[in-house]
Amino acid sequence: MTSQGQSKKSAPVKQENVSANLEEGIRHRAYELYVQRGRQDGHDLDDWLRAEEEMKGMRGRSVAA
Repeated sequence: MTSQGQSKKSAPVKQENVSANLEEGIRHRAYELYVQRGRQDGHDLDDWLRAEEEMKGMRGRSVAA
């Protein structure tokens, strides 16, 4: 009974770690895009969405569409 409870608890923790790592990667890439653009303000959402697409591997599919 204890092992079942532990395995159920560990799955959400893993998912939270994956989500946190993904978000951190997106944040880092969005900042890189901001720096590459010469630190111009006003494009934070564009940078975030582009970084999110890249991190999730969706960039190629959206460009083709």
